[in-house]
Amino acid sequence: MMLAIAATLLVFGPMGQAGAQEQPLTKLRVVHVPVLIFAPLYVAIERGYFARQGIDVELIGTPGGLSSFAVLASGRAEVVVGGLGASLFNAAARGLDFKVVGPVHMERPPVSTPLVVSKNAYDSGEIRAVADLRGKKVSVNVIGSATEFWLHSALLRGGLTIDDVQLVAVNFPDVPAALANGAIAAGLLGEPLATLAEERGQIVRLSEDFVNGVQVTALYYSGDFIRRSPKLAAGFMIAWLQASRDLYGDGYRHDDIARIVEKYTGVPAAVVKKARPPFHEPDGKMNFNDFARLQEFFRKRGELTYEKALDPSAYIDTSFVRQALAALGPFAAR
Repeated sequence: MMLAIAATLLVFGPMGQAGAQEQPLTKLRVVHVPVLIFAPLYVAIERGYFARQGIDVELIGTPGGLSSFAVLASGRAEVVVGGLGASLFNAAARGLDFKVVGPVHMERPPVSTPLVVSKNAYDSGEIRAVADLRGKKVSVNVIGSATEFWLHSALLRGGLTIDDVQLVAVNFPDVPAALANGAIAAGLLGEPLATLAEERGQIVRLSEDFVNGVQVTALYYSGDFIRRSPKLAAGFMIAWLQASRDLYGDGYRHDDIARIVEKYTGVPAAVVKKARPPFHEPDGKMNFNDFARLQEFFRKRGELTYEKALDPSAYIDTSFVRQALAALGPFAAR
């Protein structure tokens, strides 16, 4: 009984009081890309889950990939919400002071970052299948990012490899225009931007079933943050899992959730509700096999700066998920 009360106090603050919200909040700088897959971050902000843990989040926007680690390594952020790209593995091999502490989302059909082409190219018959992309320019948001693995998977379904296309980098918001002006023939486009462009008649989804059950994004903490503020680090994870649970099932279809996503992505709530929703692990479980799979992919691509494969224990710390689960208990779908 006492343990249950203690867990309740950790999550909700002292009974009969406003709890952590009456105390001065500690600012944590969090690196993100404003897309649907990072919605737990926005939900935790807007629903007060971070504030309840004594945290005031300052968002730092980047394109993702190496730029996110540059911000973390320079001491300009405590937390990164980002993909599992080559920069992660290279940073770990160099001994950069950080840990992967929890999952962000899992891709499964229909994926929340589809491969798209312009509607004009599709309607004209120029590009009707993945195989039609041979020799053409195809974009990911950042070279060496997790989206490169997604593109690899999509191309394989069409009998191609990345070596069969010209790989270029285009930020997600710029993909529809790049398709329209012929700068690229196809590109990966994250939700809810994909649904927005689709509703505007700009794009067609060429492939959206190429990844199934793969964790490709994660939460990173700087080592300094872990050592200096372990209670805040645990509190951040508690808030994150609370928000992830809010998004379980049809969470993205709820009006208030859609409005939150609209606020941070700029995409109308009505469009957000139609977007392909990502899956957020409600108990923070991480699949170590996915890390190994991605590391091997980037090794074969020649994008890693080291030879011997890294053991996941070198850069993963699951202790904060365990602390969050001790406070929240295991998830039970309603």
